[in-house]
Amino acid sequence: MIKWVKKNLVNLILILIFLTGAGLIAYPTVSDWYNSYHQSLIVMEYAEKVSGMDKETMDAIWASAETYNQKVSRLGNNWSPGDEWIAAYLQELSFDEKGVMGYIQIPKFDLKIPIYHTTEEQYLQKGIGHMAGTSLPIGGEGTHSVLSGHRGLPTARLFTDLDKMVVGDKFQFTILNRTLSYEVDQIRIVEPEDFSQLNIVEGMDYCTLFTCTPYGINTHRLLVRGHRIKTANGSVDVPSDAMQYEPVLIAPFFAAPVLLLGLVWLLVTTSGRSRIRRSRERALADVMNGTGTVVSGRTPQVLDTEEKAGENAEKITDDNL
Repeated sequence: MIKWVKKNLVNLILILIFLTGAGLIAYPTVSDWYNSYHQSLIVMEYAEKVSGMDKETMDAIWASAETYNQKVSRLGNNWSPGDEWIAAYLQELSFDEKGVMGYIQIPKFDLKIPIYHTTEEQYLQKGIGHMAGTSLPIGGEGTHSVLSGHRGLPTARLFTDLDKMVVGDKFQFTILNRTLSYEVDQIRIVEPEDFSQLNIVEGMDYCTLFTCTPYGINTHRLLVRGHRIKTANGSVDVPSDAMQYEPVLIAPFFAAPVLLLGLVWLLVTTSGRSRIRRSRERALADVMNGTGTVVSGRTPQVLDTEEKAGENAEKITDDNL
């Protein structure tokens, strides 16, 4: 094996360089695949926990969240909530140790991402954060929930394409066993300190998706607001489809080992064939120079060399495949 490695050192180095370059090029895509897969697992875990709850438990959690939103509606969205407010907020829609309160779907981008309590960086790196101090995303008149997400992360897609949304596009939340649908009715770009577009409007049920802009510069904030609409079947209670894996997320994990094995097989087989070809060329050169003897159109050296090379190639293939 050591002898084989020495003989093929150049080829191995070239393959290593190729794989390194391919890895650097593929990193954003592969990383996004992995994070999307991880997000799908989190959404599935959430749906499994919800499916295991009884109706009384879910109704109690929902009622508590409605009471919280009524308080927010009276006081208005709080942009600087204190520790006491945060402590109370974290108790709402909180039955998942990961801090997930539900998930958002944006059909236009085929996105399904978990929603976490607060906009702490640890959550924004892997999902969408609900801005503490704003209405919980359970709907209702006199509510305005705000969800924040990153753009342009090399490891996850998140709200990268949010600037492509237009008035009339739709997005949905699934909280517990209920799905709430919203239709985009306003898009604004504002200064980071301008919260005037995020205030509660009496009688309205709003949700705003919030991210940084322009892409990569992040000097302003992009606000995509939607108002509540009925779901396709006219109800807010719809079966969850979170228990599905997207094939595009699974395929790379099965394809990568197959491609790697194929590359090893190609290296081994081509290496053996190259040695046979070089041996024949050397033997032919000996004949042309008068140092070899032709036997039935071939030299003894060629016959001997071909046999040994073939045996070595078979041995290497058996050892390494």
